[in-house]
Order: sequence, then structure tokens, then C-alpha cells
Amino acid sequence: MVKRSKGAFNGRTRKLKGKGVVSVAQYVRTFNLGDKVVITPKAKWEGMPHLRYSGRQGIIVEKRGKSYVVEVADFNQKKKVIASPIHLKLGS
Repeated sequence: MVKRSKGAFNGRTRKLKGKGVVSVAQYVRTFNLGDKVVITPKAKWEGMPHLRYSGRQGIIVEKRGKSYVVEVADFNQKKKVIASPIHLKLGS
């Protein structure tokens, strides 16, 4: 019997199925500091935040290289999530 893999995408790929193709416009999208964004993971693994943060709304705190640091409220705590612009969209 073969032992089941516990790799990075264990159980994740089914959740990301049908999340669409990533366009060039999503790669070069820019945000300003203080913008409200929603974390929406796409089926591209580069710079993808953990799936527990999908659908969460946060504020952009800083830019790190090509990615952005988003401050997300998790009950009483503020957490910082690093995500590439592919996985972010402007919120209200």
C-alpha cells in the first residue's frame, strides 16, 4: 500500500478547480496603500495566500516586491497576509 502524500497542495486542488485562467492584466494590476481588497485565490500557486483567508476583506498595508501585504481581521486579532495581485480584487 502506498502512503498518501501530505504535500503543499494536499486537499487544495479540488477547492481551486474551476477558478479560471489568469490573464496578463491580473499580473500587472496595481493597488494603492489603504485600498480595501478581497482575497480571492485563483488556480495559480505563485503568491497564493492560505485558503483559510479566501473571501476575507482587508486593507493593503505595504508592497513587498511584486506582492502586497494585506491586513486582515481574524476575530480580535489583526493578521498580515502576503499575496500577489492575481489573488486580490478591489473591495467596497
